[in-house]
Amino acid sequence: MDLACEIVHLWTSTKVFQVWKEFNPISAPFLLRKTRGVCGSGTNAYFAHRRGRFSFNPTPNMPIKSDHWIRRMCEEHGMIEPFEPKQVKDGNISYGLSSYGYDIRVAAEFKVFTNVHNVIVDPKNFDDRSFVDVNDTECIIPPNSFALARTEEYFRIPRDVLVLCVGKSTYARCGIIVNVTPLEPTWCGYLTLEISNTTPLPAKIYGGEGIAQLLFFEGDQGPAVAYADRQGKYQDQVGVTLPKL
Repeated sequence: MDLACEIVHLWTSTKVFQVWKEFNPISAPFLLRKTRGVCGSGTNAYFAHRRGRFSFNPTPNMPIKSDHWIRRMCEEHGMIEPFEPKQVKDGNISYGLSSYGYDIRVAAEFKVFTNVHNVIVDPKNFDDRSFVDVNDTECIIPPNSFALARTEEYFRIPRDVLVLCVGKSTYARCGIIVNVTPLEPTWCGYLTLEISNTTPLPAKIYGGEGIAQLLFFEGDQGPAVAYADRQGKYQDQVGVTLPKL
């Protein structure tokens, strides 16, 4: 019965219930009366006592960081270099600081998949003949193909921060998908980008312009073992880095 009372109390304390109550003027008072009848007239004092037994905390443990924090970490600790403190557009695909993230640029350095040599793509024994190098401000990715690239920015990720990368809508609406694995705590280097052309048509990528957005999440404490501690294989990577075992 104690557990049932606690569940009812948590439900009737939510904003959802308050809205539901406005649209259910008959059902809501009935539910409240039944709750008092089952749990007793001292319900509020009862729950105040019982809640002390729970560690419920509605505050998220990994809050997303705002532009204030990103700017401070970049200016004082070199988290992103070079750092652009505002959104840059002017005919470009936008890049720079945003409200809750940072839009990164793709460098004019690409490796585009090719089947000229008909090699097998093996992550344990990668053959660099799978790619052709394109060093230009414009890169054409063939239909249903794929390219690797790197960012123009160098990153130094704090020990208590995890960074996630999401695509930009300008490219996503053209069927161009950017995939990047998480930037782990204490990782440093230029970020290697995976760019997929999911369309049946050739797709153009613009070097030196925006390509994706980074979101920064701060943990409740630093990890026991971070990326640098375990000597991660992609630490301090420079240029477009191919798979390593």
